[in-house]
Amino acid sequence: MKYQGVLTKMQTEFLQPIQYFLVFETDFINLNQMLNKTMQIELIGQQCLCCKLHKDIYRQGFCKRCFFDKPQAGDWIMRPELSTAHLDKEDRDLEYEKKVQLQPHIVYLANSSNVKVGVTRKSQVPTRWIDQGAHEAIEIVEVPNRYLAGITEVALKQYISDKTNWRKMLANSIEDVNLIEWRERLKSFIPKEAFPYFLDSNKETVIDFPVEKYPEKPKSLNLKKENSYSGKLKGIKGQYIIFEDDTVFNIRANEGLVVEISLV
Repeated sequence: MKYQGVLTKMQTEFLQPIQYFLVFETDFINLNQMLNKTMQIELIGQQCLCCKLHKDIYRQGFCKRCFFDKPQAGDWIMRPELSTAHLDKEDRDLEYEKKVQLQPHIVYLANSSNVKVGVTRKSQVPTRWIDQGAHEAIEIVEVPNRYLAGITEVALKQYISDKTNWRKMLANSIEDVNLIEWRERLKSFIPKEAFPYFLDSNKETVIDFPVEKYPEKPKSLNLKKENSYSGKLKGIKGQYIIFEDDTVFNIRANEGLVVEISLV
């Protein structure tokens, strides 16, 4: 069975365990059903997710021109504290920026490789946590725009990490922590502008991933360099697919690659 298309981040369904789907233009693969089967991935080409032209991918699935020109790749995406739509100030496209920035955002704590603080749109809960490979997460602040979420994250990451160690996450080397206790510990460091939006009564969300064998020493597949790979699928976690020989492939980091996937 063969599938061909442009890689985009895996779509998920919040079940126990999480259901994962690779979605192409005219077809899709339910990866959970492919566990213990051999998957071959072959690089066919590259296609920008924005302009759809067959051009080299620069970053985040975009060609170089789109990455530096389009609002979907503005600096405020990765650094929400740089958001300015609440001031009616344009970065690249004010209409787009208002649509994304001026909606409810969540500041959260997640436990993937360690406890980390992060920001996401409310509409992306729990998808964001799933994408990060978090086994548990909890909302701590819900604010009306991206800027307030961003300055809250900046304040809190002085006391807690905002990064995930992908190797520890994939190896399932996770500390057992109490996120409610962490929330209370960080409460006093929330900026005064965001403090009225503090959430003090919600519970942790627990996430179960479809993994039959965790890699002891994860090694990342560079498809641009290798061109093709074949291995037995043993799990999916975060945006990674995990193979029996400890090879892992980050779908999100390879968005825009045109691939052919064969399943046995």
